[in-house]
Amino acid sequence: MRLHTRKHPQLDRLLKTAKPVRIDDSSRVLIVSDLHMGNGGRRDEFKRNAELLKTMLADYYLPEKYSMVLNGDVEELLKFPIESVVSQWGELYELFLRFRKNGFFWKTYGNHDAELLEEKNYPLASSMLESLKFQYGEETMLLFHGHQASVLLWESYPAVSRAVVLFLRYIAKPVGIRNFSSAYNSRRRFAIEKSIYEFSNLAKIVSIIGHTHRPLFESLSKVDFLNFRIEELCRAYPLAETERRSEIKRKIGALKIELDACYTKGKRIGLRSGLYNNITIPSVFNSGCAIGKRGITCIEIEGSKIRLVYWYNGKQSRKFMSSRDNRPLELGATGFSRIVLNEDSLDYVFSRLHLLA
Repeated sequence: MRLHTRKHPQLDRLLKTAKPVRIDDSSRVLIVSDLHMGNGGRRDEFKRNAELLKTMLADYYLPEKYSMVLNGDVEELLKFPIESVVSQWGELYELFLRFRKNGFFWKTYGNHDAELLEEKNYPLASSMLESLKFQYGEETMLLFHGHQASVLLWESYPAVSRAVVLFLRYIAKPVGIRNFSSAYNSRRRFAIEKSIYEFSNLAKIVSIIGHTHRPLFESLSKVDFLNFRIEELCRAYPLAETERRSEIKRKIGALKIELDACYTKGKRIGLRSGLYNNITIPSVFNSGCAIGKRGITCIEIEGSKIRLVYWYNGKQSRKFMSSRDNRPLELGATGFSRIVLNEDSLDYVFSRLHLLA
C-alpha cells in the first residue's frame, strides 16, 4: 500500500486499523447504513420503513445467503437512550445476528451511535468496529461510516459529542428540531464526500460510506449520472439502426424529464454535483439511508458485481428510477419491490481507478 498524504490522517488511520475481510466471486454482501432507529414513537424516523427492512432482510437477503454490514448510525442515540431503542426493536437485533450463519455480520459505528462502544450489554457489541476492509483479490474496499472525514470534532470523537446528545435529546427533540447532521447540510456533506474521494484516489482504494444519506455510485450523484447517461445515449444515436434510434430518443426524453425534475427541486433539496474533478474516478460509493420517505437504498456486492439497489413499498418514486432500464421485482406478495438502480463490474471499477487516479 502506498504512502498517503498527511491531509487525511483520520482516514489513513481507518485504513491501517480496519478489520480485513476477504471476499471473492462466491461472496454476497449487503451494506445498509443510517437506520437511525429510535423508540418507535412519532419522532422515530426509522419507524416508517421498519417493516420494509425486516421483510427484505428475512425474506430476501437471508434466504439468498448474503452476509451483512450495517455501516453506522444504526441507532439514533442523539435523541433516544439505547434502552428504549433496544426495547422497541429487539426482534430486529435478533434478525441482524442471524446473518452470521451466511458468512459474517459486522456493524461499524457512526456519529449518532458511537457511545455504544462503552455499552458492554449492547446486543451487537461483539460485531461492532470502526472500519473494515474487503480484500478482493489484490484490491481493497474500505467500509466506514464517513463522519471521520468531518472537520467538526464532535462528529469524529464520541467524548465531544455528549454535549450534543444532551442538546438534541432534551432540548431539540421536544421542540421538533431535526437532526443536527451533515445529512441535512449540502455544503458539509459535499466537503465530506470530497475529502473521502481525494483520500481514496491517493490510496488507490474504493471507499463505501454512509453518513450523508446521499446515494453515490462510482462517485457520481444521481444528477451527474443522468448527465453522463444522456451523453452516452447521444453518442450511440448516430451509429444506431433506424429502429434503435427511436428507442434511444425515447430514453433520452425520459432522462431529460427526470433531470429537469432534479433541477426544479434543486434549491429545496440543496442540489450539488458529485463531481470533484474533471474526470470522475469510481472510488466512492454511498449506500444512502434506510429512512427515506418512500423507501430504502443499499449496496449489494455479489461476486464480481457491485450494485446500488432501491427497495420501496407501493408506487415507485421518480427520484429512484433505474438509469439502466432495469425493471422492479416485487418480493412475493409482500407489496415491497426491489430495483437495481445501477450495477457495474468490480474489475472495471478498479481498472478505471488505477488508470485515472
